[in-house]
Amino acid sequence: MKVGLYSITYLGIWYDGPALTVKEFIHKAKELGFDGIELDGKRPHANPMDLDQRARDEIREECEKLGLEIPAFSANNDFSSPVAEHRECQLLMVREEARLAADLGAKVVRLFAAWPGVTLRDSIALYEEARQGWERAYPDVPRLARWRLVRDCLKEAAAFGEEFGVVMALQNHSPLIRHWKDTYDLIKEVNSPWLKMCWDVPIEPRQDDEWLWEAGRVIGDLQVHSHFGGEFLRDEEGVVQLKPIHYGQTPTNYPTFLKIMKDIGYDGYFCYEFCHPAVDENHHPVGIEFIHEQAAMALEYMRDRIAEV
Repeated sequence: MKVGLYSITYLGIWYDGPALTVKEFIHKAKELGFDGIELDGKRPHANPMDLDQRARDEIREECEKLGLEIPAFSANNDFSSPVAEHRECQLLMVREEARLAADLGAKVVRLFAAWPGVTLRDSIALYEEARQGWERAYPDVPRLARWRLVRDCLKEAAAFGEEFGVVMALQNHSPLIRHWKDTYDLIKEVNSPWLKMCWDVPIEPRQDDEWLWEAGRVIGDLQVHSHFGGEFLRDEEGVVQLKPIHYGQTPTNYPTFLKIMKDIGYDGYFCYEFCHPAVDENHHPVGIEFIHEQAAMALEYMRDRIAEV
């Protein structure tokens, strides 16, 4: 099991300061000691329409030169709209992202079922506005109808995966999807070897051992990619500890999750993503140095947890 860095961390939307360029991001991942990188499929990092063949070759060659893998590429799609034109635009983007992933040598493309996106306020990304807009849109369209739209699009996306030789991995991310079982059910309904799972434990509604072990036993070898997140601190003994982002939040059960991953034979990546507003104790945006510190501690934390299983 390896640890990677997901470029959304340095997209320039969570902290006070500009994004790293793709080359700067690659070198930062190497400097910090990560095994590989995951690129986000939107500007300013890896929107397919911004990267010609030369740019794609340069990214791949730079990673090869530094000994970094590109295990996955992440789409930001929403397949749930009842408007056909909306879904077709999303499908076209996913097809081009599958092509880009193949050009970069990535084996997996992460998919959402229904991703509302983010909005920017004072250059910092927020989830609330886009999420509320998604929930208010098409109030007369029932959840079951949206489910079927997503399932049909996933069938087409799986065919794109086969076309370009990359595995599509559906993440257990809201909205529409509520937990791992919804993700699993959609994958089974599509019934394609080119659609598998990106199971991320931090976003599960429960963190107890019973819930996670049941999920692991059912998911099994469908699991092909994963992320981890959060903020970290060093305790008095210098050991990196996971810090809850929200007061009273149930800690993510990484120890049990990693035992499950070992038990099912998972040998893929856990890619760190910092994907929430970075603020100080007075809720003022902080700079990129804080992100550097968090990424370094995240790597140390996850490697320590992997070594314990």
